[in-house]
Amino acid sequence: MCQLLGMNANTPTDVTFSFTGFAQRAGRTADHTDGWGIAFFEGKGVRHFVDHARALDSPVAELIRRYPIKSCNVISHIRKATQGAVQLANCHPFVRELWGHYWVFAHNGDLKDFRPRLHGHFHPVGTTDSEHAFCWLMQELSKSHAGMPPVQELTLTLQELAAHIAPHGTFNFLLSNGQALWAHASTHLHYIERHHPFVVARLADEDLQVDFEPLTTPSDRVAVIATAPLTNNEQWTAFAPGELGVFVQGQRLRAG
Repeated sequence: MCQLLGMNANTPTDVTFSFTGFAQRAGRTADHTDGWGIAFFEGKGVRHFVDHARALDSPVAELIRRYPIKSCNVISHIRKATQGAVQLANCHPFVRELWGHYWVFAHNGDLKDFRPRLHGHFHPVGTTDSEHAFCWLMQELSKSHAGMPPVQELTLTLQELAAHIAPHGTFNFLLSNGQALWAHASTHLHYIERHHPFVVARLADEDLQVDFEPLTTPSDRVAVIATAPLTNNEQWTAFAPGELGVFVQGQRLRAG
């Protein structure tokens, strides 16, 4: 299976610390070596980087580590191929436009016998089950709403759509439109919300720690979502199977 990393914050934040530990899972602490990618929202724009080389020693990944890009919504993915060849077109995250906004999607899992007909303008470029599922989600969202609905309404629709796909296999995913970040769990997915007072965090996959306190302000809030916890001295929360969470302004929105 693949590895997912997402970040949602209330102020533009760099993801270098989390990404440094995350990249170790592409050959050092795990064997996810079939490509990787990352997408950063900046306003309505998206910086999108993918590479079919492993993230541990990809020159593009080194660029991300050396030149941190600040964003309020970030999605990254490290691939261990189950469906589709190891090639650039099959690297997550995938990007599409809907209602005048970019949407970014990454999937961890393996879907069997889920190739519904796509009859809108959303079609996969690669050959993965993941991209096909993303295109179907976009198609069904566009059919369900004439324009961009509120986050809570979008969350209800996505919960219904995810329930159609999940019976076909493992469907852990991250999705963002630059306003919110949705995380759906079938098996393994965890999150943490960081806020004042910030602490010293220590990576689980690399001998590195950082004190967030001098790098932040008392009003900063940052949520990080990952397949497995990225730090070993903080309390991460596991999603339940079938659970869909949505994060806005660096914190998880609660029902009601």
